[in-house]
Amino acid sequence: MTKVLILGASGQTACHVIQDIAGDDSISMTLFVRDARKLSSTPGNASVVQGDVLDRSALDAAMEGQDVVYANLTGENLDDQARSVIASMHATGVKRLVFVLSLGIYDEVPGKFGEWNRQTIGEDLKPFRRAGDAIEASGLDYTIIRPAWLTNDEEVDYELTPSDEPFKGTVVSRKSVADLIAKIIRSPSLHLRGNIGVNKPGTDGDKPYFM
Repeated sequence: MTKVLILGASGQTACHVIQDIAGDDSISMTLFVRDARKLSSTPGNASVVQGDVLDRSALDAAMEGQDVVYANLTGENLDDQARSVIASMHATGVKRLVFVLSLGIYDEVPGKFGEWNRQTIGEDLKPFRRAGDAIEASGLDYTIIRPAWLTNDEEVDYELTPSDEPFKGTVVSRKSVADLIAKIIRSPSLHLRGNIGVNKPGTDGDKPYFM
């Protein structure tokens, strides 16, 4: 039985992950949310904990005994949230972390799309970069996922790029990112110590198609 703690479980990508592994008897989920009312449903293999990741007592209690932590968090204080998650994992002896950040945090997006991305969200990415640096320095068994601009397209179609290579494409579906995360939860050795960009193949352009 793999026990997974999902932080920010009411997020759109997290909801797809939960649906993907719902009913899997080999996985037990703990859904950690600030407002449990935002969860549309709770699968039979899941329990719900209401709390804030910056509340270490609540986070440590939820963290205890977990095998994998999947963080689907955001905000201007994302770096503080990441440091709280890291500290809680060290305190409870949990090692495996999957953390979703964003494209562009390493200035790895080339060309006109990279210029547009920096102008559009460059300032907003600073706490994401600090979170990434903290995770990479944590000594944990992490996987950092950096998706392209997210869509609600009903498809699973994606490719991966490491952080030391130029980012490809402009968009990717939430369902695609969720598919990758669910695969890691099922096979925790997958992409170990990886820092990977995720995009839909063939979507290169000056900006996302919906902008």
